Amino acid sequence: MNACELAATHLQSPARRYDKVGVILEQNGRQPQRLIPILQAVQEEYRYLPEDVLTYVATGLDIPPARVFGVATFYSHFALEPKGKYCIRLCDGTACHVKRSIPILEAIYRRLGLSAKRMTTEDMLFTVETVACLGACGLAPVVVINEEVHGQMTPEAAIRLIDEIEQQEKVQA
Repeated sequence: MNACELAATHLQSPARRYDKVGVILEQNGRQPQRLIPILQAVQEEYRYLPEDVLTYVATGLDIPPARVFGVATFYSHFALEPKGKYCIRLCDGTACHVKRSIPILEAIYRRLGLSAKRMTTEDMLFTVETVACLGACGLAPVVVINEEVHGQMTPEAAIRLIDEIEQQEKVQA
C-alpha cells in the first residue's frame, strides 16, 4: 500500500475502514487469546495500530479496550503512530555504538530530513528508528530495512541503500 492508498484508508467510511479488521477477527475465531496475532495482522494491514481500530478490536473480541491498549503499548513491536513503507532500524547496542553507529544515524537523518523528534518522512516512505540490539553484533554496525539485515554499515553505504530504494519506488510508480 503506497502513501496515497494509506491516506485514503483513513478517509474511508467507518464501516468500510473496519472491513479488513473484521476479516482478521474472523480468521482468528474472535478469540481473545489470539489478541497478539490479531494486532500483528492489523498492524501489517495499516502499518500501525490506529486508536479507533484498537477500540473496534476490543469490541469485536468482547474484551476491555484497556486490555487491547495495554498489549499494544507493552510490546515495542507495535506502533501507535503511522510508519513509512520502509522501516529503517539502526542498532545502537554496545557493539554497534562502539563501531560508530551514531554517524550512520546522523547521515540517514540528514539524507531524509528527519530527526529524533520526526522519524517518518512526509511521503510515508521511510521511518527511522534506533533499537538497543538487533542480535547481529558480529555484523556491527547493523541496519535493518524492513526485515533485511545490512551489516558492517557506513554512513555512505546507508545513503546508497536509501538511494536504491527511492530508485525502485520511482520505477514502480
